[in-house]
Amino acid sequence: MNSLSVRALLVRGMIAGLAAGALALVVAYLLGEPRVDAAIDFEEAHAHEHGEEVFSRTLQSTGGLATGVLVFGVAVGGIAALAFCVALGRIGRFGPRATAVFVSLGALLTVYVVPFLKYPANPPSVGDPETIGRRTALYFLMIALSVLLAVAAVLLGKRLAPRLGNWNATVAASAAFLVAVGLAYAFLPAVNEVPKDFPAMLLWRFRLAALAIQATLWTGFGLVFGHLAERLLVPGAAARPGSAGTAAGSAERVESAKSAKSTESAQGAQGVDGEPAPAH
Repeated sequence: MNSLSVRALLVRGMIAGLAAGALALVVAYLLGEPRVDAAIDFEEAHAHEHGEEVFSRTLQSTGGLATGVLVFGVAVGGIAALAFCVALGRIGRFGPRATAVFVSLGALLTVYVVPFLKYPANPPSVGDPETIGRRTALYFLMIALSVLLAVAAVLLGKRLAPRLGNWNATVAASAAFLVAVGLAYAFLPAVNEVPKDFPAMLLWRFRLAALAIQATLWTGFGLVFGHLAERLLVPGAAARPGSAGTAAGSAERVESAKSAKSTESAQGAQGVDGEPAPAH
């Protein structure tokens, strides 16, 4: 793949990330913000001192949320597009659209779901401010381990495929990935700073909303980027699935064949030098 194709895919990945970010923004506003408001109300009801807000809650839930989600979507879209360039043709005989979907699902699993199961998202008022640096470091360490283990699992599957076959190699590599992730879960320290009187239902719904936001982002990116990548890399992909252009082209080819056959018959009737052919 040349540099022009990589650059074009990078641009399309950022566009797809922006579109997916817009979808995730809707989910975040409808599902996430009500839970954040409820958590803030809980925090204010139990806090003895109230700090002055730098930005109003209205600005945070509108402009701030939109800026954060859209910028994040564009950034991860560009990174995922580069990962797509590396994966295309190397993870099986998949076309651009299927490869984009696999990359998106892999990113959702390794970048969010695996770290989320160890260190789930928490709403405001959950967590000690003095341990935020430690908690952030542990979360990013879990992301790094998850990505590295996923890459190692893919390489293991490719190495085992000639001996075990694609299906058995995939099962073995997946099992190895799960075992390695389980060991990481066991050895990394746990973090549990939820207040005892914090509503369990609110915590559960907030975490489900966070998971829904990420699932919307990566699913939307995979579908949009897959479509854009296929149109770029597969010439005539838009007209292939039984479109009117294909039908018109087929009709034109049939008419051309009929015209050529009629011309050939006329030339045969005239003879070689343009005279009528002798009768037998």
